[in-house]
Amino acid sequence: MKRLKFTLIIFLAALLQGCIIQNPNQEDCIVKEINVVKVTEGGVKDLVFHEANGDFYYINRGLENGFTLEETKAAVLNKTITLHLYTFWFGTESEHISQLEVAGDVLYSEFPKNSTALNH
Repeated sequence: MKRLKFTLIIFLAALLQGCIIQNPNQEDCIVKEINVVKVTEGGVKDLVFHEANGDFYYINRGLENGFTLEETKAAVLNKTITLHLYTFWFGTESEHISQLEVAGDVLYSEFPKNSTALNH
């Protein structure tokens, strides 16, 4: 019985570790275009982008990394933006934005070659 509990704990720890987003690459992401109808703060200083259908995507701690709500709204509100969304190893797409582009300009990126470039 102790062996089963130990095995279950190890399995759950490995599964949870697989849900942590660390150093994403373009190969780890899907690309999606959305029309932004609302920008809000969520979570712990997250920058949240909303679609008309209720779907939303976020930049983790975006408001701690050089963005403001006012500047972001001016840059993306009612515009089509391109998102690179992280996909977990087990195939599930996240709402976590790894890169954000507007009209071909990268406003935010976590990809290594861009080194979290904030170009707003």
